[in-house]
Order: sequence, then structure tokens, then C-alpha cells
Amino acid sequence: MLPRPGRPTLRAVIPDPDDLWIQADPLPTDPFPLLSAWLDQAFEEGSQRNPHAIALATLCADGRPTVRMVLCKRVESEAGAVVFYTDRSGRKSAEIEADARVALVFSFAARERQVRIEGRATQTDAADSDAYFASRPRGTQLAAHASRQSQPLRSRHALEQELARVTERFPSGPVPRPPDWGGFRVVADRVELWRGRPSRLHDRASYRRIDAGWEVERLQP
Repeated sequence: MLPRPGRPTLRAVIPDPDDLWIQADPLPTDPFPLLSAWLDQAFEEGSQRNPHAIALATLCADGRPTVRMVLCKRVESEAGAVVFYTDRSGRKSAEIEADARVALVFSFAARERQVRIEGRATQTDAADSDAYFASRPRGTQLAAHASRQSQPLRSRHALEQELARVTERFPSGPVPRPPDWGGFRVVADRVELWRGRPSRLHDRASYRRIDAGWEVERLQP
């Protein structure tokens, strides 16, 4: 167990009057504008690297959960969805294709905020994937062609050789999107907003999608 004496508390570092809404009733009716605001604030403050990093959990064929970090590239508030991009030939994509149910977590630790989302993932269309791929730095575009995500790799040198071959193939001009690379949109059916409080008397707001809106309730910490 980590030593506790003298350990600084984040509550003392960043007091948060912006979150007084979560102490009051009734709770906000839609969680996604709040997720967007928390994410924007984390970027503006620079309090953590990659605040859009999310832990994404999927299911193996035998029902075992697997989890990894990916980057959320877009929050779609009206649709109640988040979007990430990846190599669709990799393990996580294969698991999503077999079972679209996923769970993910945003963590904004500097302000003791967390957002949990459960939902179903579907592929974004080709136009969306093309547009995002075209916006990426050239180096990452080339790397997407060089890597066969989740496949065995003989050595680091072999990967670097493949990148050199790809660079020769695309010496200049636009780099096309690999056919197996693209986006996934996770449409939420459950969301929980969590805010840390003193003495672990945390605030939790739980949202469940119903028809065109959300059913909201407060949960005990």
C-alpha cells in the first residue's frame, strides 16, 4: 500500500466551484455537454498529458474482458457518442466486430473527475475516416501503413525496415488511408459522472438512455 502520511490531496491543489451543480438536485438532464466541458477544461489547463485518453474495454470470444488506452478524437453531444480511430485489423477491432458492447473511462485526475460510458461501437463511414486520416501528421500516416497491429513482430528492426519501404512508396504527396484503418463511434446507453469529494463522500450521477433522452439518478458513493 502506498504511504499515506504527508501525501498531498488533489482537493487542496485545485478547488472546484465549477462542480457545485453535481451537489444540487435536480441533476442536469444530459451528461454529454458536461463531458465536453470537462474535456475542454482539461485541455485548456494543461494539467495532464492527453486528457482525451480513454481506457477502452472489449470482450474476448470466451467472455474475458480486455482493456487498453486509446484517444477519443471527438465527442458528439447531440448523438450521445464518442469517436476514436484505429487499425481495424487489430485485436480490439476484431473483438468489437464480434461483440459491439464496450465500456470506456475518461479520467481527469487533477480535478478528481471521471466519466464512465457503456454502449455499442460501430464503424464510422469511409468519408469520416478519410477526413480524419488526412489530418494526421505524415509520420503517423506512414506508420499506419507499416504496422500490422497486434500481429507478431520478428524484431524492432523489421518494423523499421517496413517503415522505410512505406516511405519509399509514398515519397511525397498525400498518403492514402489504409483500407483496414478507420473510426469507431461508441453510442452510449449508460453514462456516469463522478466527482471526488472529501472523506470519500463522492458525487455520482448516473444516466440511462431512454427513447430520445436520459433517465438520471444520483448514486451513493
